[in-house]
Amino acid sequence: MATTKLDRRQRLKLHIRKRVKGSVERPRLSVFRSNTAIYAQIIDDVKGVTLVSASSHDLGEKRANTNLGVALEVGKKIAQKAQEAGISAVVFDRNGYLYHGKVKALAEGAREGGLKF
Repeated sequence: MATTKLDRRQRLKLHIRKRVKGSVERPRLSVFRSNTAIYAQIIDDVKGVTLVSASSHDLGEKRANTNLGVALEVGKKIAQKAQEAGISAVVFDRNGYLYHGKVKALAEGAREGGLKF
């Protein structure tokens, strides 16, 4: 039975979400990659509310594609917004993506910005 990349990511995502839950004390930092951008949200799963969000579109530059430098900047931007909202610790949800490349760069940028996970 052939599965697509999307089917595989959805299966992995559900497996991860069984274990990774955001709370009031430690909301969930969720990452989404598209072909043209990278997005990050900090979500309170108890209330079902997005507390803070950032994306490569927020950086003000129009780019055809994101690279590691852009992902690092998005990580720093989400950490800055989280600090302003009073959030210092999160749980990281890689959303079914492998932890390397842009996802890893975003996580490192968030850690550099002061988020703990």
